[in-house]
Amino acid sequence: MFSQIYKKRSNKSEGESPFWISFSDLMTALMTLFLIVMAVTLISIQKSIPESIAQEAARQEDIRIVMGLLKTESTPFSRVKVDEANFRLDLGDVVYFESNSSSIKPEVAAELRAYIPTLLNVKKSNKGKWIKRFIVEGFTDQDGSYTLNLALSTARSRSVICALVSPVPASPTLSNEQLLDIQRYFSLGGFSSYSIREDKKLSRRVEIRVEFRTIDELKKGQEKLLLNREFGVC
Repeated sequence: MFSQIYKKRSNKSEGESPFWISFSDLMTALMTLFLIVMAVTLISIQKSIPESIAQEAARQEDIRIVMGLLKTESTPFSRVKVDEANFRLDLGDVVYFESNSSSIKPEVAAELRAYIPTLLNVKKSNKGKWIKRFIVEGFTDQDGSYTLNLALSTARSRSVICALVSPVPASPTLSNEQLLDIQRYFSLGGFSSYSIREDKKLSRRVEIRVEFRTIDELKKGQEKLLLNREFGVC
């Protein structure tokens, strides 16, 4: 009897064997295909990562050159401090504001109009393609409320732009192309009680932050801008 049971089980196993062999072959084939796909993907990633790293390294080197050029070209304007590491141009020694004021004196406006073409020329240089815009940032001291100083710091940024575009007798004026470049590349920013300095007078200042394009932004090209030759009245 036991031999009959063994024989039946043996026959059943033999009947099922081809199915399991086929399923095993299928799984082996799928695993092989998966490994091939993974290998191709890894090779592709390994090729793309070094390329992207090299592009970013080249971009950083170009930015370093641009900031060095800004510092060199700013040498005649000794009161402008160029922070190459943080991409900032400190105009604090040029423009100091009275407390609770955003007014710029005519002689200061004339000095600003003499200096700004330096930035525009660097922007038009070969490496200047990375410059996205110049952000004029106004600062305040710690006196007054947060919202009051926020409005005041923005007004100080705006007053710098107004000093560039508003004609002042017996002072340098910018060409029409330079005025359009100000529209293209200059924007405003304000900081309420930010980066306070020990001397309140030193806190009431203006800085220009240089913002650089990413690799993707450079590939897309210049954004479409609404340019108007009529600047209005400040």
